[in-house]
Amino acid sequence: MGRQRLKCGVGLSLGLCITLLTAACSQPAESGRSETGDPSRISIATGTTAGIYYPMGGAMAEVINRKTKGVEASAETTGGSVQNLRLVAERQSDLAIAQSDVVHQAYHGKGEFSGKAVKTQTLMVLYPNVYHAVSLQSRGGDLNCFSDIKGKRFSVGAPGSGNELATNLVFDALGMSPDKDIKRQRYAYAETASALRDGQIDAGSWVVGEGHGSLRELEATDALRLVPMCDDEVARISKKYPFYNKHVIKGGVYSTVKKDVPTLALWNVVSVPTHMSEERGYELARTLYENVAALNKVYEAGAEYLVLENLTKSPVPLHPGVLRYAEEKGVKIPDRLRP
Repeated sequence: MGRQRLKCGVGLSLGLCITLLTAACSQPAESGRSETGDPSRISIATGTTAGIYYPMGGAMAEVINRKTKGVEASAETTGGSVQNLRLVAERQSDLAIAQSDVVHQAYHGKGEFSGKAVKTQTLMVLYPNVYHAVSLQSRGGDLNCFSDIKGKRFSVGAPGSGNELATNLVFDALGMSPDKDIKRQRYAYAETASALRDGQIDAGSWVVGEGHGSLRELEATDALRLVPMCDDEVARISKKYPFYNKHVIKGGVYSTVKKDVPTLALWNVVSVPTHMSEERGYELARTLYENVAALNKVYEAGAEYLVLENLTKSPVPLHPGVLRYAEEKGVKIPDRLRP
């Protein structure tokens, strides 16, 4: 999926829409340089229009444009986390919102990035994404553990998305193959919801914050059935991939799901290239962390997580700029996260 400039739509503030319209006329990330040698125009790689990355990146661009002199930020839609890290590697994007599993693989040159490690560091830690294996109550009665999706029609996520990568890692940890053990589809969230409604698939994956808009829209017409990760499955996955943590979706988060559902969670981060100067990283980190209220309007459920202390959740070392800012604020950073 190629990159596209963000467009105004339902749910975006007037200020954010103005930012996005301005971004449509902006130049590529490498156009123009600041005194530190950093580009004066920066690109933020986000995700599909159905996810939270999309408006979150737009809110970041709006904050940067209002609060930072000499820098013009624009946010772009992409295929998701995997593509975002590739755009950073290609110097086509300066900030990339991505899941921690993708960032970990990119940094170490594994999985989707085998032999092509990405020189990246973390600028921000945002909020945890929760793995949702979603079916409908009208057809998912035999799905009592995740492994029960064997033989089913299952959407693993859009090609190149963090959703697809997360699902592939879950399959790998459980000794399953998405090529052989399911009838695989590769739909984005909106397409997966439509396919569930239309009876074209039995279940699909969402790796998103709790209460995601597309799931609430889906349950407005069809009662959800969230497929649990059973205890042995959680243990096997987190043992092989320690960036996955045990998580419980509480009953009532979705109006049609009354009981608690055990599953997994992982953190979202903002990745930047290692060639970004310390001064630019410091400036961006200070601007964004001092204006988190604007970001929290995009995803209120993540507000409790968007604090400097959660930088310790980063899957890779921090950028020197945010490290300096965090230590000025008295946050203790472990040695493993120092560049």
